[in-house]
Amino acid sequence: MLPHQIELLSPARDADIGIEAVNHGADAVYIGGPGFGARANAANPVHDIERLVRHAHRYHARVFVTLNTILRDDELEPARRLAWQLHAIGVDALIVQDMGLLELDLPPIELHASTQCDIRTPAKARFLQDVGFSQIVLARELSLPQIAAIDQALGPRDAPGRAVLEYFIHGALCVAYSGQCYISHATTGRSANRGDCSQACRLPWDVLDGQGRLIARDKHVLSMKDNNQSANLRALIDAGVRSFKIEGRYKDMAYVKNITAHYRRLLDAILEERPDLAPSSSGRCTYTFTPDPGQNFNRDFTDYFTHGRQIDIGAFDSPKNPGRPIGWLVRVAADHLEIETDDPHTELLNGDGLCCFDARNQLLGLQTNRVQRLGPGSAGGVRWRIEPKDPIDTYRSLRRGTVVNRNRSVAWERLLARPSAERRIDLWLRLHADGDTLVLTATDADGFRGEATLPGPWGLAQDPQSQPQRLRQGLDRLGETIFAAADITIDLPAPWFVPASRLNALRRAALDNLMAAREGGRPRGQRRPEVQPPVPYPDDVLTYLGNVYNHKARDFYARHGVRVIDAAFESHEERGEVSLMITKHCVRYSLSLCPKQAKGVTGVQGTVRAEPLTIVQGDQRFTLRFDCKPCEMHVIGRLQPHVVRQAQRMQQEQPLRFYQRRPVNPPSGARCGTSASTD
Repeated sequence: MLPHQIELLSPARDADIGIEAVNHGADAVYIGGPGFGARANAANPVHDIERLVRHAHRYHARVFVTLNTILRDDELEPARRLAWQLHAIGVDALIVQDMGLLELDLPPIELHASTQCDIRTPAKARFLQDVGFSQIVLARELSLPQIAAIDQALGPRDAPGRAVLEYFIHGALCVAYSGQCYISHATTGRSANRGDCSQACRLPWDVLDGQGRLIARDKHVLSMKDNNQSANLRALIDAGVRSFKIEGRYKDMAYVKNITAHYRRLLDAILEERPDLAPSSSGRCTYTFTPDPGQNFNRDFTDYFTHGRQIDIGAFDSPKNPGRPIGWLVRVAADHLEIETDDPHTELLNGDGLCCFDARNQLLGLQTNRVQRLGPGSAGGVRWRIEPKDPIDTYRSLRRGTVVNRNRSVAWERLLARPSAERRIDLWLRLHADGDTLVLTATDADGFRGEATLPGPWGLAQDPQSQPQRLRQGLDRLGETIFAAADITIDLPAPWFVPASRLNALRRAALDNLMAAREGGRPRGQRRPEVQPPVPYPDDVLTYLGNVYNHKARDFYARHGVRVIDAAFESHEERGEVSLMITKHCVRYSLSLCPKQAKGVTGVQGTVRAEPLTIVQGDQRFTLRFDCKPCEMHVIGRLQPHVVRQAQRMQQEQPLRFYQRRPVNPPSGARCGTSASTD
């Protein structure tokens, strides 16, 4: 990417969704390969990714593949081979977490530092730039001044080797710093750093104070609302962000279409205001729908820490989609409910999803089996009869006047299930003569040119006055192409008659040559060389938080001056209590129990302290400790014995190699990870 280019980066669960992301305005798409991606259930075969690459490259859009899990020693060679396969089919970049990959014979492909690298400081970002990363995915928790500080630390934006800053602008939020969450592995053996998170953060918890008193019951205190930076795009650009990333490699087609189109429109409006900026790919999009982020699954929205700490960032009542208010409950009858909508234009359809909060503030879902319009309501809306799919007894606790939300619209889903966007590149066509030879020149909005000729001689048309228009109509038949005619010029010495079949062939030949010119002129990134001599890592000690799971990663950090390198949490060397989550989110703050909130409040100041809290869910119990200097929260716990036993059994059945710092006595018949001294 050039320093003045802005990139909209969309997710793809599969190639078909990726193709629609491009059609709806994505400048780049990221997708999981057949393995080693941080979304274990979003894998794709190489041949499907190749299909996406071919489509994206027509618009000079890019395709990135996630290779962003931490790897065991036995996985390094398969990952290296996969990298070469992806390079061979034209993939533009690999998104990487494990630094062991940088010690391998990788193809000359761009490397992007995953959000799993936990990039929060200027020093860390500068280090990753200096070791050869072309693009850096910043932590979601950063504020605008922090982003600007990182941007400044990377040097001039037009300097050779300067990395691009990438930032998540929409979608689900992990409560922990990415790459710094081990609670799933500690309790279930499923590692978030290896693409298999159990999502403990979405569970309901009881919160207890130091004396065991209940502060909150069954609250989803680790569940965040969804990210939405729609109002902050200009400020993010000014802070240095150039790649705007949408979360959602598990999301469906409708989500990707809608959210991509939403941010395409917002970014295009900014580009219209800023002639110094340009999109990083080609073409303009038109849509058959009006994008609306509220129509897709969301937990309500927050812009998180972009403008500093805010109290209302959590989806504490429910991690589900609360939807949008459409009316209120009028009656619960023996076999149906009746509701009244606020807006007389609101239409309900069979299959719509409704929900409301009951007396305990629990979200209660209702899928409609049959809806019937009853007529005008009492307050200017419309009264509806609702027959739910589930037994009516499910809703007996609801009371008249309860607000009703809609969280699934069948009409919206049908709209997005159809073709919903076109992406076209402006084209200028000129038909002229060279002697008695027809010459068609096609020039696109990016300045690429294709030409084709058709030898004569040519007779005169029977209707000379209408012939130029007929030629324009023939040349304007671009429906199956990626182009739209901005202008067609006919510059012939006489009203020659050109048969439609020969004009079609001339047009196709010129466009084929134009597409070949576009492909030949498409920029392709290269892996950037490391700064020499090797730059030192910002710290000379790495704890388990460094996620070093193979010996090549250990060698990488040793080569960059790290003296003590502990093994990843997944190596099971941390048996005592440790931080299983490190978060910018603070439960004390969200419950209005933070000492900083009490500062200056008469009668309260000095009585509120950042003492530990406890969260409990079933037989799981964790301590919340608060580090007020960086304003962070740590969820403290330990590796569960059953996880260790499970790993030992698996190791006996299928010995695996991974990095361990401390010498171990492997179970009988097992071949555990070997260790090299790093002190």
